[in-house]
Amino acid sequence: MVFTHDTDLVLRHAAALVNTAPGHGSSEDEDLPDVAAVLAWMDAWQWSGGRPDGPDEVGALHRVRARIERLWTAPLAEQVTEVNALLADAGATPRLVEHDGQGWHVHATDDDAPFAERVAVELAMAMVDVIRADERERLAVCSADDCDDVYVDLSRNRSRKFCDGTCGTRANVAAYRARRAAAGS
Repeated sequence: MVFTHDTDLVLRHAAALVNTAPGHGSSEDEDLPDVAAVLAWMDAWQWSGGRPDGPDEVGALHRVRARIERLWTAPLAEQVTEVNALLADAGATPRLVEHDGQGWHVHATDDDAPFAERVAVELAMAMVDVIRADERERLAVCSADDCDDVYVDLSRNRSRKFCDGTCGTRANVAAYRARRAAAGS
């Protein structure tokens, strides 16, 4: 296990959030265009606490998502500056909590804080762990030529190259076909 359960979950959640932006995944469309889509997404990721109730909160989430995307592969100094800014912007106050069978973990915002703020702070807290553990290379961008999705490489030897989509399969099939064609020549 590279990270604690909550850090692992938040990092995977953050990657999935970034991949909802237009131009990521299999679509050029916005995957979280409105409150209903955000609520469904929150349910899929089992987010607790307050829920967004208007388009302003959806817009705030989109802005946080853009900050997370820039943070994902930024140089260390920029990551540290942005993590500190995310925590300061929210007035983060870490505390231990236990709920929903997740065991003890840290929350650094009020449970009723706006969803975008909670996402920003949760990711910032996870990034503290990533940076302190010197594991920044585990935050990666898919190696497929036609994919910009981000992912967390939780493999033991840091060998993952592709996102959770079909990119790895497509690359393996292309390599197989190239080997067969070369062998047949």
